[in-house]
Amino acid sequence: MSDQRLSFKQMCAQFDVTPRTLRYYEYIELLHPEREGRARWYGPRECARMTLILRGRKFGFSLEEIRQWLLVYEKEGTRAQMRQWVELADRQLAELAEQRRQIDDAMAELRALRDDTEARLR
Repeated sequence: MSDQRLSFKQMCAQFDVTPRTLRYYEYIELLHPEREGRARWYGPRECARMTLILRGRKFGFSLEEIRQWLLVYEKEGTRAQMRQWVELADRQLAELAEQRRQIDDAMAELRALRDDTEARLR
């Protein structure tokens, strides 16, 4: 992305988020746009943070986990952030594997019940 700044409306369109979502991310201090009067402007840093926020949400991380992870970069730098990312990813992968196991169990149970019910109908 270039060094061009995006307006509030452009930021919403660029990342396909609602104005309410963008305002909320600012409220919880995930984003810090420049302000000129009532106008908000988002530079490359905020666009990069938004990309990371949306990616984190896609992988199932909470906004608080994402906020804390972004703070690590500001306080401790890239290597510390990368170490924390590995830890977060490992934890999330384990949680997703458990969710998959639970879904597989539920599907097997539902399938068995369905098949049993169908057999009784014959």
